[in-house]
Amino acid sequence: MNQAPVLIARPGERGETLAVALRGEGFVVARLDVMTLEALDEDAATRGVWLDLDHYPKIIVASPFAAHCLGEAIDRYWPQLPVGIDFYTLGRGTAEVLDQTLGVRAHTPPPGAGEESSEALLSLASLADLTHQRVLLVAGEGGRTLLGETLAERGAEVTRVELYRRCYQPPDAELQRQLAAGSFHALIVTSGELLEYLARWCQEKALNQPLIVSSHRLALLAGRLGFRAIKVASGASPAALAAALNESCNVRGADVDERTQ
Repeated sequence: MNQAPVLIARPGERGETLAVALRGEGFVVARLDVMTLEALDEDAATRGVWLDLDHYPKIIVASPFAAHCLGEAIDRYWPQLPVGIDFYTLGRGTAEVLDQTLGVRAHTPPPGAGEESSEALLSLASLADLTHQRVLLVAGEGGRTLLGETLAERGAEVTRVELYRRCYQPPDAELQRQLAAGSFHALIVTSGELLEYLARWCQEKALNQPLIVSSHRLALLAGRLGFRAIKVASGASPAALAAALNESCNVRGADVDERTQ
């Protein structure tokens, strides 16, 4: 019997890493490839931030691609990384990129937070009182404003630098058919923008299939979009997503509803 695939929407190298991890556990995986990340040209304002990098005692990096772009920028302007900077990330994947590119260890959400999110990061004691502190927030275009707004409410002088944009394209015809018919075992999405984009192809049967998300915020959004079988992973790492997938459905042995084929 042919296995229906697990559909994953994560872009780029991280998407391939997730796909390899799931295939290694015996899952059939199909990548949707509906989003690519494109680095933005550096303008004068961004260049000024890099030159003043040592003025920011705290730098928060929102995503792995933001960390990659930040590493390239620092390499251009700073032969040696300024001392006295604390780095923060929303998740372990971003922290790993900072470690690989800059050789720094970043603060991440505490293990007890249960997920990788802005809310979890903001629970760190070192971000509770930021009176008169300058904080650099490195991210992509758009996205949520919660992090920057909360930091400002806590007294920080926040500078946000957007280093890349998200570019969307529709799934290919076969994947559109699978999304519409619900002919997949599970859908894994770790971005709110991606979830909203994909929802336009998900009809009634698809909304009843297992959806794996990486935070309670995404679960709430999924519920508003009409998804009904939502499973929240403990984070966005391949291990956390695979564990949630195993808990939500027995992919190896489950029968997909014949009506969705």
